[in-house]
Amino acid sequence: MVHFGYTLMTEQAGPRELVRYAAEAERAGFDFEVTSDHYFPWLAEQGHSPNAWATLGAVTQVTERVDLMTYVTCPTMRYHPTVVAQQAATVQLLSGNRFTLGLGAGENLNEHVVGRGWPPVNVRHEMLVEAVQIISALFDGGYVNFKGEHFRVDSAKLWDLPDIRVPMAVAVSGSQSVQRFAPLSDAMIAVEPEAGLCDEWDRFGRRDAPKIGQLPVCWDADRDAAIARAHEQFRWFAGGWKVNAELPGPAGFAAATQFVTKEDVAENIPCGNDPDAIVSAVKPFWEAGFTHVALVQIGGGHQDGFLAAARDRILPALREASG
Repeated sequence: MVHFGYTLMTEQAGPRELVRYAAEAERAGFDFEVTSDHYFPWLAEQGHSPNAWATLGAVTQVTERVDLMTYVTCPTMRYHPTVVAQQAATVQLLSGNRFTLGLGAGENLNEHVVGRGWPPVNVRHEMLVEAVQIISALFDGGYVNFKGEHFRVDSAKLWDLPDIRVPMAVAVSGSQSVQRFAPLSDAMIAVEPEAGLCDEWDRFGRRDAPKIGQLPVCWDADRDAAIARAHEQFRWFAGGWKVNAELPGPAGFAAATQFVTKEDVAENIPCGNDPDAIVSAVKPFWEAGFTHVALVQIGGGHQDGFLAAARDRILPALREASG
């Protein structure tokens, strides 16, 4: 069975709105909810970036059923891995064991703010390996000491641990990252519906591990308005993750995507009010072996109509097609 999720996109709404959307998404019938964890929006037009962890704490108190997840947190620069472990354990306790810690190697956009520079990708992966090891050790309980190439930990201990260990999911994009992180984590995160990633994860990690993807959509009765909004707020998506990880701020994304057209966006993001278009865009994920797909509705002020449509039209269409 494929599980369908809703994205609390911190880049496009304030914290109070995100908490309300979280409650409404549960009522609409979504199976899980994920949150981005940013310091900056991708583009200035998005206009927001509240703290994801404070928001998640509030979300745990207005939801009862949906699983929750970071998609994703970088535990290497803006946060130290010991702090991420403490935050994750706390959210697991607050949510009644509904939380999964989604981790990734990060983007310059968010991590440059601490003034440590932006390392090359191989170093970022080395840092992420150490961070996952530290977090896992803290989840085991007891005192943790660690001395690595990138991190040191001195007598750290989580004093409030949940009775169910927090699952860890790691974002991957190719064979090297799959082979490195599949043995260390409980679930796979990827944004491209590539069957090869799922197959390789099964070889190096748990075959029954959740595989979690994400897809932007722009629901609106006026398709032209949907395309215009998707172009204004989501054209950054066209650069691909290798580019997106390197740019330092919204101005850089605006410049890098100045020649992306509305037609380019419409070809890659379902726009309008046709559930079949969303089904067609999501279908490659479950055909590739993904078990979970989270939808991103573009436009912070355009969630209510989408959530109503999700309840009445989109989720029933997705479940029928995937079933």
